[in-house]
Amino acid sequence: MRTGIAGAAAATFAANRAQGAVRFGVHRKDGATRRGDLHESGSLRVRFPSPEDDGLSAMFVNTAGGIAGGDRFDIAIAAGEGTRLTLTTAAAEKVYRAPAAPARLDIALKVADGAHLSWLPQETILFDRARIVRSFDIDLAEGASLLLSEIVVFGRAAMGETMRHGEFVDRWRMRRGGRLVFAETIRLDGEIGQKLARPAIAGGGCAIGTALIVPGDEALIERIREASDSFGGEVGISAWNGFAMARFCAQDAARLRADMMTVLGRASMVPLPRLWLN
Repeated sequence: MRTGIAGAAAATFAANRAQGAVRFGVHRKDGATRRGDLHESGSLRVRFPSPEDDGLSAMFVNTAGGIAGGDRFDIAIAAGEGTRLTLTTAAAEKVYRAPAAPARLDIALKVADGAHLSWLPQETILFDRARIVRSFDIDLAEGASLLLSEIVVFGRAAMGETMRHGEFVDRWRMRRGGRLVFAETIRLDGEIGQKLARPAIAGGGCAIGTALIVPGDEALIERIREASDSFGGEVGISAWNGFAMARFCAQDAARLRADMMTVLGRASMVPLPRLWLN
């Protein structure tokens, strides 16, 4: 009897999980970036809020209202030769408590020669006992450029919330010209709150971030370091393999967001999405 009840509960849980997918590509036509075929399914949607001179902006919307355990989302974007595409989200994404299986988010970005892609979502906020596994697979042509920003917040400090337990797995792989140039997997699980308090991890900070800039060199590093006196949190930046990466850690999301905006402003001439400025 107990086995039957457990099986029925598992089936009900699975049936109520959100799933969503977005796949589309952009190409250059008449001197401007234009969208090609678009596939949307489930609770994930993408909107193109306003026309631009030669680039295109897209905004993801999760109509499920957040991410919970067992949810699954897939995103695949291809930027064709000579295109300019900026991607963001309508709001910060919230990841809620997961009693069983973690949520999963898989993102694939492909950028052709002469194309530029900016991946600039708003923050991902993890509530206590949230569990999520995320992956980025990035495929860049030799002549492509990329500006990628990600901010993760472990509990909303302004609301008096903390994340004590949970799971956060973040896998990044980037290839350039078919060659693997960056690979990293971060795993925080179990007593996350205690781990973040350790000096060698976050020193008590509840917000971390990464900015990936391609191409990137020492001149770019020096330009960003000129703004170091204005940083409210910890920021470290370095360049290798033809790209630059900045790491962020702060006591709250607002401070980290301000530091991220400073770095992105110095790293690229691409304007930040309007939603970042509200």
